[in-house]
Amino acid sequence: MRCCIVIPARMGSTRFPGKPLCDLLGKPMLQWVVEAAMKAGITDRIVVATPDAEIVEACRQFGAEAILTSPAHPTGTDRIAEVSHTVEADFYVNLQGDEPLIRPETIAACAKPILDDPSTEMASVYSPCPDGELHNPAVVKVVTDLNGYALYFSRFGLPFQRNATGIEAKKHVGIYAYGREVVRAFSEWPQSPLETTESLEQLRFLEHGVKIKMSLGQGSELAVDTPEQAVEVREILRKQGSSTTL
Repeated sequence: MRCCIVIPARMGSTRFPGKPLCDLLGKPMLQWVVEAAMKAGITDRIVVATPDAEIVEACRQFGAEAILTSPAHPTGTDRIAEVSHTVEADFYVNLQGDEPLIRPETIAACAKPILDDPSTEMASVYSPCPDGELHNPAVVKVVTDLNGYALYFSRFGLPFQRNATGIEAKKHVGIYAYGREVVRAFSEWPQSPLETTESLEQLRFLEHGVKIKMSLGQGSELAVDTPEQAVEVREILRKQGSSTTL
């Protein structure tokens, strides 16, 4: 199957303008994400989707493919839907541009359900949810059925442990794989009630009956939403001994 990893990125972050190009040990953050995608070993086609010419030029300088997309897209998924009309693939992996610590194994785990069974409409990843994050609304939780498909995503601490059954809470890792028709359909659907309530775009898929196969992976230590978090990530990369060379 033909897979394309798409990395949505834009300069206009409210809390951290210019975030995708912030310097992390001599490389723009976006380059770290592209290199992780390359190491996942699931495709040779990795595309940065952006409304910003600065990002296109930066990608050219470090050897990545970038496509200029509409500035009007409300979500990264909408941006990927536009890319799907110009970059032909059987499915697309949505990898966030602010995840410089994403593990290649997690990217591969996200794609595996579709690679194993092409009839799979959509896939994503979870990791164990630490007790200290269960009730943090910034951490999204997912509950699954007996076959590993998502039943619901929530900022609320799920499942409620009324009885001690040993069920482990699952933390959602925000990486997705979707078939071409599914991602295109998303951009045609209006925002759905639960999506709006929880501010979680993946609920739009569930509300339209799309089944999301969940795989066990690992969350990254830290995504970058603020300049302060970029400082923390630099320190993590430094401790890991990451090189500034390709």
